[in-house]
Amino acid sequence: MFQRTEPTDCTITWQGRSIPARAGEPLAAALLAAGITQFRTTVVSGAPRAPFCMMGSCFDCLVEVDGEQNRQACMTLVAPGMAAGPMAPEVVGA
Repeated sequence: MFQRTEPTDCTITWQGRSIPARAGEPLAAALLAAGITQFRTTVVSGAPRAPFCMMGSCFDCLVEVDGEQNRQACMTLVAPGMAAGPMAPEVVGA
């Protein structure tokens, strides 16, 4: 689906899995390039959500980054060693 055009230069962690990335690229782009297409689920129906707009308007890509909830993956830039994962459903509905 998504293909990298440049080599990676760092590693991040998604749910304990090492993901190759480029420092400074959007977290959403790094995850999509690694084949991760579900970032969270909705509170009511449990439907999977992933980036939609890639410009910070829709909030479908909310994740937890380095222990901080409600971060938009499309607006969060990769830093070497970053740890991210989906948010707990009760946090999304808060």
